[in-house]
Amino acid sequence: MSAHRSQLSRRGFLSGSLLFVAGAAVGCSTDPTGGGSSGARTTLNVWYHAYGEAGTQQAVTRYAEAFTKAHPDIAVKVTWVPGDYTSKLNATLLTDGAPDVFEIGDFNAGMARRGQTAPLDDLYGAAKADFNPGDLAYLTVDGKIHGVKMIDDVVMLYYRRSVLAKAGIKPPTTFDELATAAKALTTKNGKGLFVGNDGIGETPSMAVLSNGGDLVADGKVAYASPQAVEAVTGLKRLHDDQSLLLGFTTDWWDPSAFTQDVVPLQWCGLWAMPAIRTALGDDFGVLPWPAFKPGGSPVLRVGGWTGCVNAKGKHVDAAKRFVQWLWVEQADLQKDFAESYGFHIPPRASVAASADKLAQGTAKETVELAAKYGRNNPNTWDTAVATPFNAAAAKIAAGQGDPAQLLTDAAKQAQTAVDKQLGG
Repeated sequence: MSAHRSQLSRRGFLSGSLLFVAGAAVGCSTDPTGGGSSGARTTLNVWYHAYGEAGTQQAVTRYAEAFTKAHPDIAVKVTWVPGDYTSKLNATLLTDGAPDVFEIGDFNAGMARRGQTAPLDDLYGAAKADFNPGDLAYLTVDGKIHGVKMIDDVVMLYYRRSVLAKAGIKPPTTFDELATAAKALTTKNGKGLFVGNDGIGETPSMAVLSNGGDLVADGKVAYASPQAVEAVTGLKRLHDDQSLLLGFTTDWWDPSAFTQDVVPLQWCGLWAMPAIRTALGDDFGVLPWPAFKPGGSPVLRVGGWTGCVNAKGKHVDAAKRFVQWLWVEQADLQKDFAESYGFHIPPRASVAASADKLAQGTAKETVELAAKYGRNNPNTWDTAVATPFNAAAAKIAAGQGDPAQLLTDAAKQAQTAVDKQLGG
């Protein structure tokens, strides 16, 4: 599932913490004293954000239990973190209560340069050649790999085949066609397109990339370029046309607006496909965010989750062993995690090839589109870099201020943050 979903509060903080000692699950506080009575010499605290797909929490606890059976000297505490995971993780990493192992969505190179994530090159061994080269490059900071990708998440446009066909609308291939379709599909009873409750979501970055622009390139913030200004300004049309669904009961990461016939077009993730198929059968298709104009490029967002080791933790060696065991050695568990709780693309080629559920129908089409048009956010893309951009885009969409000046000012602010990440 997408990293953005972790930022949406749905339940209380740190509910559901289990300690696995020599294969047995024991309910515990969020700060256990360890597994001394079991003979375990080390207790690892492993953090996961609260995945929305049913069964995910049970799966990661099963994996922890299997690890302790294979390594009885290491107890594992699984901590399930609902709500604003990213903020809670960043805050906790500065304290003595920091986890030993944690997952992170949209890996950020700044964490590596601050010494918060341990280099994990030695974990890969011969399996390194099996991992997606793009993922490895994404996780590489100053020549060292600072994580192991757990899943690749793809985000794209879903559309209702029957609704578009009835309206005589072909699946859009340019932004103009998308905007035209969204307006035509908007009625007195509903809107045509859902990209997020704020009407912004990930559309600014998709717009820039689809017009040949960049977000950050070679350490320089690039989202004030002429291509970026043109594309982000174009998003105002969706707001002027009043074709966007706003303020729904769930945000873009959840497919409910799409499956409940509230909108015929929605930006959402591959993880939601099983739920969509259950609700709609084959009455849906997938599309990349369309090229801004002829000559541009369609784009799908590729995110996902990465297993990291706290470089400042007390149990770095044991933590690295856990990450290696689970995300490098256990192909069967990696396959289970990728296709049993929503759909995700396994980062390893051999595991992806064995993922039968992703090798057919619309799931297969999504995997192929991701291989052709998928783009990661740059690994310098943290909150300090993204927030000014999205704030400027929101003002542009609302017709507030000069687009070029707004993006220039945002880029200057973001460049300070990037320079800080890079040690400038």
